[in-house]
Amino acid sequence: MQLLLAPMEGLMDPAMRGLLTALGGYDRAVSEFVRVSQGLLPAHVWHRYCPELLTGGATAAGTPVYVQIMGPEPEVTADNAAYAVSLGAPGIDLNFGCPSKTVNRRCAGASLLKTPELIAAIIAATRRAVPAEIPVTAKVRLGYDDKTRFLEIAHAVQDGGATSVVVHARTREEGYRPPAHWEYVGAIRAALRIPVIANGEIWTPADYEACRTASGGPDVMLGRGAIARPDLARRLRGGDATPWPWDRIADCFLRYDDALTADGCTPTMRAGRLKQWLALVKQHATADWPFTPALFACLKGLTDINAVRETLRNPPPATAPGLTEFPAP
Repeated sequence: MQLLLAPMEGLMDPAMRGLLTALGGYDRAVSEFVRVSQGLLPAHVWHRYCPELLTGGATAAGTPVYVQIMGPEPEVTADNAAYAVSLGAPGIDLNFGCPSKTVNRRCAGASLLKTPELIAAIIAATRRAVPAEIPVTAKVRLGYDDKTRFLEIAHAVQDGGATSVVVHARTREEGYRPPAHWEYVGAIRAALRIPVIANGEIWTPADYEACRTASGGPDVMLGRGAIARPDLARRLRGGDATPWPWDRIADCFLRYDDALTADGCTPTMRAGRLKQWLALVKQHATADWPFTPALFACLKGLTDINAVRETLRNPPPATAPGLTEFPAP
């Protein structure tokens, strides 16, 4: 079982990577994407997106962090990949799955799914540019607006020389709307020689088992589910049969805030990040912590970071006065 931590723009920042890998269960993580379009980016840009380059290419817990690069030009991508490796990247991951409209208008991310031959060319150029012992991986979706070319896309990744591929089991058009079509990952796994990792809609251990059955393999990448349930990786590994009590989850929030503080984030930014995280918990993990809708209602209007921290430590009951419009499910 390979359990990977996904690169999510605006969510999986260095502080979150450090926290979740410290909690245990992950074999490797991937940085937020670094967009390249012309020339080499300077070292300070790589260090901003992936400060783990300064600590041996791994989080404080020792989890390797691959640098993810997104760009439409094979040689520019390859040159930047080689430079990232020279700075200490233990692996390079290439982004062919970002669904952002802004990214796609610039012929990057998921827009490249329309040209599998270009995907192969970008991977091949990158593979030639970095040492043979450095893994070059890729993340794709099942297609741009439909799934008719999903196997062609998968073969392009393999033909380009990728070490492995993560498949987000939806098209770009489907975005993040349920369901994820894990059965297509199974068809890809049967067709390729390289390792294939499933991604998408894994929120609980039951989801993992369903994905494993449909995709035909145990390897997965966790994204939003890893943040909504910080204990999920350990539960999938068999270390924790039941969800953590809220005091352990609250401790995760406070440790994340401490890391943001160390990174120089302002109190306003810190409060916003904590509320963004809780919103994801409220949407997807109320079965584990049923008071989180009421907790989010309390936090929503707070701007003082100390008040936010204190409320996280001491959540209100779901039936507290004034909060009946946000009942626990």
